[in-house]
Amino acid sequence: MNAPATIERWHQVVKDRDVRALHELLAEDVVFVSPVVHTPQAGRALTQAYLQAALQVLNNSSFRYLNQWFGADSAVLEFESVVEGITVNGIDMIHWNAQGRIDHFKVMVRPLKAVNKLHELMGRQLQRDAQP
Repeated sequence: MNAPATIERWHQVVKDRDVRALHELLAEDVVFVSPVVHTPQAGRALTQAYLQAALQVLNNSSFRYLNQWFGADSAVLEFESVVEGITVNGIDMIHWNAQGRIDHFKVMVRPLKAVNKLHELMGRQLQRDAQP
C-alpha cells in the first residue's frame, strides 16, 4: 500500500528539515503528545517547536523509518536512530484531518535510557530554539 499523501508530505519534511512545509502540514489545533512531557501540548506553535527540535536531535545520518501502518486518516511509523551512542527506537502515531493536515501527533520511545537522553537533548534544543 502506498503511503497516504499526508505521510508522504511528512517524509519530505523529515528528509528536507523544511520548517515552512512543517508549518503548512500542521493543523492550527494540532495536539502533540511527547514521550517525556506529561501534558499534551496543544496548538501549531508548540507542536512545531517540539517537532523542529526532534528533527535536530533525532534526524541524524542514522535516522530511518523501519515500518509503517496506515488507517483511513492515521498512520503509525516506527523509527530508529542512534543518538550519542544510544539506540532510540520509537513510533510516531499521526492523525490528520479532512484537509490532510496533521491534527494529532504522539511519539513513543524506548528503552528508558533513550527516553532519558532525549529528555536531556530535547530540553537543550528547545532552549536554543527559543533564543532570539
